[in-house]
Amino acid sequence: MSATIQNPAPATDPTSESGSTVAPPRKRSSLLNRRGVAVLVGAVVPLALLALWWAVTAAGVFSAVQLPSPSSVFNAGLSLIERGELWQHIGISVQRVLLGFGIGAVLGLTFGSALGLSRWADALFSPLLGALRAVPSLAWVPLLILWLQIGENSKVTLIAIGAFFPVFTTLYSALRHVDPHLVEAGRAFGYHGTRLLLTVQLPAVVPAIFSGLRLALAQAWLFLVAAELIASSMGLGFLLTDSQNNGRTDRLILAIILLAVIGKITDALLGVLERWAVRRWA
Repeated sequence: MSATIQNPAPATDPTSESGSTVAPPRKRSSLLNRRGVAVLVGAVVPLALLALWWAVTAAGVFSAVQLPSPSSVFNAGLSLIERGELWQHIGISVQRVLLGFGIGAVLGLTFGSALGLSRWADALFSPLLGALRAVPSLAWVPLLILWLQIGENSKVTLIAIGAFFPVFTTLYSALRHVDPHLVEAGRAFGYHGTRLLLTVQLPAVVPAIFSGLRLALAQAWLFLVAAELIASSMGLGFLLTDSQNNGRTDRLILAIILLAVIGKITDALLGVLERWAVRRWA
């Protein structure tokens, strides 16, 4: 007499209907807890600096012109909000940075791919791009005014120049060090040219690409101040220089804090995209 033994069905299905892995609730909770702890730890130093700033100004170590109190800076921000100016400054600066960053990143990816894969393109363009990379940002300002006149085009172009070189440099260097065995395996499957680049080589350097993009985004915010020196009447860079000229240190510090906070927010958003891309391709 024989008994039929059936394999028991799994208690849980680790995949969804689409085939994507679903993290167990306990694992997701642990991940959220770790991220929460990381956020709290990261807030320690800024809060300590804020407390030190308040203590120094309350003790009268510096004059109000040299270092205004946190409340003075906060009130300066409220005043600009009531007048409807602060959001305009923020909006126009973010728009300029995103446009310039997007243009610079696309060109950096294009030239980085071309020079990283082609010896002829490398020989032709590397000396020129290496020389242009050493030109300071302010050196471009008079030339851009002469070529593009005073307007948005010259400002966005300057930011694009700043964003171009980090993306180009990191991608160019990363493609030079892609595992040749991986490339040969791709060719064995019939991949050549653009298909080989998109299917094998670029996915192999995804972390390097996003390192370049994050550096480029930071560089775009740095170049924003120089860009808004080009006869600008709006933007955080304009607020920074206008406050300096008018002796409004409270607004000057407000502009610096806003540049830091918004720059960090945009970098964090790019970091979220980086984590998704690494899981997807790397």
